[in-house]
Amino acid sequence: MENFVVSARKYRPTTFRSVVGQSSITTTLKNAIQRKQLAQAYLFCGPRGVGKTTCARIFAKTINCQNLTSELEACNECESCKSFNSNRSYNIHELDAASNNSVEDIRKLIEQVRIPPQIGKYSVYIIDEVHMLSQSAFNAFLKTLEEPPAHAIFIMATTEKHKILPTILSRCQIFDFNRIRVEDTVKYLEYIANTEGVEYEVEALNIIAQKADGAMRDALSIYDQVVSFSNNHITYQKVIENLNVLDYQYYFRLTENFLKGDFADSLQIFDELLSKGFDAQQFITGLSLHLRNVLVCHDPKTVPLLEVGAAIADKYKEMAKACSSSFLIEALEVTNQFDVAFRQSPNQRLHVELMLIKLCGLNQKKKSNEGQLEDEVEESDFTQPKSKATSVSNKTKPSAQTRKPPIKTTSIKKALNSTPSENPYQNSKTEEKVEEEIVPTSTRSKPLSAEEVLNAWESYAASIEKSKPAHFSLMQTYKPKLKDDNTIIVGFEGQIQIELFSEIKKDVITYFKKQLGTLNINITEEIVEAVEENGKPRLYTPDDKFRFMAERNPTLIRFKQQLNLDFE
Repeated sequence: MENFVVSARKYRPTTFRSVVGQSSITTTLKNAIQRKQLAQAYLFCGPRGVGKTTCARIFAKTINCQNLTSELEACNECESCKSFNSNRSYNIHELDAASNNSVEDIRKLIEQVRIPPQIGKYSVYIIDEVHMLSQSAFNAFLKTLEEPPAHAIFIMATTEKHKILPTILSRCQIFDFNRIRVEDTVKYLEYIANTEGVEYEVEALNIIAQKADGAMRDALSIYDQVVSFSNNHITYQKVIENLNVLDYQYYFRLTENFLKGDFADSLQIFDELLSKGFDAQQFITGLSLHLRNVLVCHDPKTVPLLEVGAAIADKYKEMAKACSSSFLIEALEVTNQFDVAFRQSPNQRLHVELMLIKLCGLNQKKKSNEGQLEDEVEESDFTQPKSKATSVSNKTKPSAQTRKPPIKTTSIKKALNSTPSENPYQNSKTEEKVEEEIVPTSTRSKPLSAEEVLNAWESYAASIEKSKPAHFSLMQTYKPKLKDDNTIIVGFEGQIQIELFSEIKKDVITYFKKQLGTLNINITEEIVEAVEENGKPRLYTPDDKFRFMAERNPTLIRFKQQLNLDFE
């Protein structure tokens, strides 16, 4: 039986031309060889699996080649190239600094450096994981690195450049290797699959490339694993099954639910993912990446930032048409906040479910605000109200030049719907003026009473019972108190209730001004301690909390019944 050679070794580049994703570095090295301007020491640094040691070996082989090609590649025919290919070259020495990091190991290396090469011009010393050398080993290496023999060249490779002494860095030419792009990895995997006669789907190779995270060695290892699992027929479904990767379709379904406000289906999708063994934080991270991909598809300039296959890229572009950029930005802020707080959450599943519920409410809240604004503009009476104050003698009436004409509804709607550059009501000061003009002038001649305030409060609550059930429940639970003639205080039990009330506070004030016939009204919120009838502080049970949430969103009752949930 023929011995199997893993793809990472079998298809390891042997020429500069075959190195993937590091064209700037290979070009610089080839030009240095052509101009015969070789440095005494090189430092190759970058993430794992991007070609640092591979480029070091190719460079060492090429500078000793006795018959370079026109493309400045090794000929593979001279004695130096043949000895290198058969692993018997005495000109190229490799040292693993992870296991040879002591002063004695470096002293042996220094003694070996004095011996000139037998074949070729240079003795090349490749030191891998050089950051693992001890402090004393670095110090022993300094003098030789600064003034080596003319035939000695050092090539050091590391994944952690910050751990290397500045005195070492100053003696080296430093090359920073980049992570290999997804499209470059996919092309190389296609080349290997075609060479090996393996059937594949491009989307499947794209998932492998993304899983490798810019490391070609990781991509080739994953490729071998998937080939064995799929029996030489790599498909998208088999890849996500074998690698336990979340399918894109889940995220697309969730985004549609966010737009529709369907949190029940979103929670069921999350439950399905948990049952398949996916990690909750992995789910949040993937959702953030998905929303980011949809956002970058909004502008043709940012579409190249999308690192997915062509078929999935088309789906992202279609999804971007249905999502506004403001919604996506708010959704990304929500996922980022919940991702940061995930590890500190005592109930991580509930933490993610709350995130999904909040995401489902983003678009609905925006629609509700837009609809409310339009209704208010259409229903508002912009003319001055008829009252006893207007039935005065002609001497007290304002002149035609000073009297303000009534503002038409159509002009207000046109101003609100115009672009920023055309909107005369765009800045905050002008908006305040418009709001003042649509509210009637003060017609009261007597102070407000607590009964009038309570009636106006309940009247407004009744008007939003169907359109805003959560705010209606809040106003039914908490009642206002009249502090003085123009100040109304509403006591809430916590910051959450205050934030909920702040969403309608401006509308309530406007309603009170119109209903009570006065412009001089202020509403102030404060936090008060909830107490029982006997005067003791009230302690909320899980049932109390659920009832409060159910009043705001009755769908939670159906959700509790469907999943047979209970509270302890």
